Amino acid sequence: MARRRGLSADEEALWSRVAKTAVPMHPAKKQRPEPLEPQRPAVTPKSRSVEPEAMPLQDFRIGSKPLKKATTRIDLSPHPGQALREQPVRMDHKTHRRMNQGKLAPEARIDLHGMTLSVAQPQLMRFILNAHADGRRLVLVITGKGREGGADAPLPVRPGALRHNVPLWLRMAPLHQLVLQVRPAHRRHGGEGAYYVYLRR
Repeated sequence: MARRRGLSADEEALWSRVAKTAVPMHPAKKQRPEPLEPQRPAVTPKSRSVEPEAMPLQDFRIGSKPLKKATTRIDLSPHPGQALREQPVRMDHKTHRRMNQGKLAPEARIDLHGMTLSVAQPQLMRFILNAHADGRRLVLVITGKGREGGADAPLPVRPGALRHNVPLWLRMAPLHQLVLQVRPAHRRHGGEGAYYVYLRR
């Protein structure tokens, strides 16, 4: 008895195309999965592989612009003086203008310069509460300008922790109910190292 030979790859591909056009007699029965057409590898002429030339890092481009060198300085928050100047004026405009020009003399002052944050915050709170109880309107809070972080600093550094935190403390309870306006002081009263705090009546 002659041995049956199997179908070649071309014959199986032809049979699968013919089988697709046939209508099954019993559609409820599971169909036998169709054999996949074998993929023949594309024959390409042998060519010598060429290694791409390594480009130096500074020559890489994104679009048409070169990559910018990363900097170590990160601004964690805007400059406190700039943020305060952008706040709306809630006090008398004429008095506000005279205060910004340094023409109003502060009625009391506190110097927090050199204190730690944990010591300075209760000192500031006590000072503002006492000044308001005494009926004072304009007081001066001295924070100092703080030290700038160098370009080689290992971590981002904010210049002047007190200078950044005092405006935040003045917006927190219970002081926010007593404070009407906060502005950087005129240079004759300390400039960027101090704040005018105008209290409510």
